[in-house]
Amino acid sequence: MKRWMIRRKQLAIRACAALLCGCICYTAATKTIPLFSPFLERMALFSAAVTFGGGGQEAVYAEGSGTVAGSTVETDKSGVTSTPESSLAESSESSAESSAALEKPENAGVVKRQTYGAGTSSVYIPLSAGYIKNGTKLSADTIQKTVSQKPSFEILADGKTPEVLIMHTHATESYQPGIYDWYDKAGATRNQDTAQNTCRVGDEIAAQLTAAGIGVIHDKTLHDYPSYNGAYERSAETVKKYLKQYPSIKVVLDVHRDAIQPDDNTIIAPATTINGKPCAQVMIISGADDGTMNMPHYLENLKFSAALQVQMETDYPTLTRPVMFSYRKYNQDLTTGSILLEMGGHANSLDEAIYCGELVGKSLAKTLLNLKKNG
Repeated sequence: MKRWMIRRKQLAIRACAALLCGCICYTAATKTIPLFSPFLERMALFSAAVTFGGGGQEAVYAEGSGTVAGSTVETDKSGVTSTPESSLAESSESSAESSAALEKPENAGVVKRQTYGAGTSSVYIPLSAGYIKNGTKLSADTIQKTVSQKPSFEILADGKTPEVLIMHTHATESYQPGIYDWYDKAGATRNQDTAQNTCRVGDEIAAQLTAAGIGVIHDKTLHDYPSYNGAYERSAETVKKYLKQYPSIKVVLDVHRDAIQPDDNTIIAPATTINGKPCAQVMIISGADDGTMNMPHYLENLKFSAALQVQMETDYPTLTRPVMFSYRKYNQDLTTGSILLEMGGHANSLDEAIYCGELVGKSLAKTLLNLKKNG
């Protein structure tokens, strides 16, 4: 009996230690040490999982603005699960040397390349090209009737009036240094260098719009640095500032990259090949209102999402993953042309993501020119 009591006390002490470790690591990672190591991140997640069970990761990464980063899981026909915004490691160093061949570390994890398409479930609603994955209570018939209509806004495309705003709530999200079948588990998945993170991908989209005569503003504010928490609140203020200064803005693109990790040892690169060149896949996230988010015009955003999805899949088959249409906000209440773009994932190379940005930009330009006033 005495040994049993001692053992029970030991277990209790270990449980408390795990909880304390998780809290210390997470606090240090997000509040005290803005440039924290993947080890601290994993330690915080592990401790949370020990203490809270399977939902530990969602609890650690919860954010405001009506969104919970990582709380919704995307599953396609492959059975691979995607947890958006799940990796928070940062790096302040440029990866300019990444073009050199890298040596595979002993603790390397596995990179798998996956071309995502529609599953067999009825939640996948076909468009004339591409799909919408319906995560709402709206019927497929209601959604199809909605997206059969053109977006309600028009553009001038006069080459000088700002009509598109590109910004990044999680600007520091970055990519692999090249296409490999492995990844360094100790490597960083965030980078403050705007030539190496999602801002570089946004540059490519902006370049294609400019070439088509569509006025664009590209804001490269690092809303997720030095603190990840509160990024959506900060990016909302940025968008509101531009909308006040330039009422002509009709479209707001929040450019991110996904993070797909089905287990501790494997990450997935949503990838395809277009015109013989490796390319990351893009996923549009179009939010819906469950009655609590104050998004009365969310179906207008869906019309725009569907129009862009059809154009991209028509131009470049397999470029897209199904549109994620579900109950989330992501500041999409601010205009009727607001969408979030997941440009590849943390297993893709930067070059693949840049190429994806080029193709998305070209199809976006076509989509918008079809909405040209008197056009």
